[in-house]
Amino acid sequence: QVEEFGGGLVQAGGSSKLSCTAPAYVYSMGWFRQSPLKEREFVAAISRGGHATTYSDSVKGRFTISRDDDKNTITLQMNSLKVEDTAIYFCAASSYIEIVLGANSYDYDLWGQGTQVTVSS
Repeated sequence: QVEEFGGGLVQAGGSSKLSCTAPAYVYSMGWFRQSPLKEREFVAAISRGGHATTYSDSVKGRFTISRDDDKNTITLQMNSLKVEDTAIYFCAASSYIEIVLGANSYDYDLWGQGTQVTVSS
């Protein structure tokens, strides 16, 4: 029900875009990432309607999350990529009406399979 698109190999300093589709009934949607030997970490989230967004400090100013509820899609535009951004990126969606803007894994009950983003130096 949640599916990511995009990812791949990009050079440091470059840009890449991820997209994700989800069911129409979800509320908060977000991106998380996980690199080897590290726990899954929050990247960005956006409320239904796109009125509110939040970012982790590590990507603030470089990544932009957007949402199109007509297409049930969110997009993560990643600029000024760094080697440390290399990870598997997961899209998450929440069917919990009380979760307006979730920044924790437990806020989400629908997850995609993940897509690899590799940033080379």
